[in-house]
Amino acid sequence: MSVTGLFAGIGGFEHAFSRAGLDTGMLVEVDSAANLVLTSQFPDVEIHSDVLDLIDLPSSTSILTAGFPCQNLSMAGDKSGIDGSKSGVVRKMFELIEKSTVPLVVIENVYFMLQLDSGKAMEWLVTEFERLGYRWAYRVLDTMGFGLPQRRRRVYFVASRDVDPRTILFADETNHSDGAKQDLSLPLGFYWTEGKSGVGLTVEGIPPLKVGSSLGIPSAPAVLFSDGEVLMPSIEACERLQGFPQGWTIAAADNGEKNARWRLVGNAVSVPVAQWVAERIKRPGIVADFELIDSDKWQRWPEAAWNIENARVGVVASDKPIAVALPSISQFRDHTWTRLSDRALNGFISRADAGGLKMPHGFLDALRTATRKQAAAVMA
Repeated sequence: MSVTGLFAGIGGFEHAFSRAGLDTGMLVEVDSAANLVLTSQFPDVEIHSDVLDLIDLPSSTSILTAGFPCQNLSMAGDKSGIDGSKSGVVRKMFELIEKSTVPLVVIENVYFMLQLDSGKAMEWLVTEFERLGYRWAYRVLDTMGFGLPQRRRRVYFVASRDVDPRTILFADETNHSDGAKQDLSLPLGFYWTEGKSGVGLTVEGIPPLKVGSSLGIPSAPAVLFSDGEVLMPSIEACERLQGFPQGWTIAAADNGEKNARWRLVGNAVSVPVAQWVAERIKRPGIVADFELIDSDKWQRWPEAAWNIENARVGVVASDKPIAVALPSISQFRDHTWTRLSDRALNGFISRADAGGLKMPHGFLDALRTATRKQAAAVMA
């Protein structure tokens, strides 16, 4: 099987697929910093810089991967939808698919695309695949269900001409709890840049990594540890929290863009999730027994669905299909983490007080009494 990766980013799909024994033949990515990473990590792979310049997909393509731009589809973006200036480039992907015989397509994108404009983007996406004769299935999957302490829910979509995509995305299911309670006995990750509308509280992990601010300033989430420290993970720790080897994006530092690595890691596909998909592509399973919902009963686009026999069906499925032990975020803590500044910490507390959001008992008090960067500097 030969993989062609469109909108490849830093190669999350392709790194994951290679770990499953699948080879990549061509990569396409317009971001110059990401291209430096791809060149360094995939030195023997043909790389193109702009999908709009492609005339055809390689005839050897067995699997097409595509993490197409989410800027117009995400909650943090401009919400202009599938016709936006960034996300709209996915139309080129369909032009290439229509001219090819590629049997299998795998896509990853943000969960919010199911909600934005009543799911207009998803409706357009599945309609295009149906027009081209593909059967499809998708499922929202959470990185925390694959052994990484990052709560990151994304849509994984598989379309195929000759394989039942349910045997890839719906051959696994497991009972899972809602996780540990939000209290101070375990580390609590949160967005220190927010506080009024939401904080992304995550027990034993971090909320989803982001690309940073519109000014290119990195804004990694913070973690309140039980020893009173409020720390932010380094870029190296964040690479590991996405499933990449530490230092995967170091080549992007040569791009001249100070915080390019943060943007690239925040946009990346989580490696262990994509690897699970790849392993199921190689070894399809038996479709598990799920509760199904006919499309005429949908109130909105469900978190999982398929169309196999010209009938769209919603699926009641978890976002954590396999049983994998989740390590503590403490295992990712090392000397590269930095203490949140007094100003940032005070700003978050002030916004949280004003916002009145429900917080775990004692959380804000613990932040008020947390070890301070300024005090530590005086002691030093």
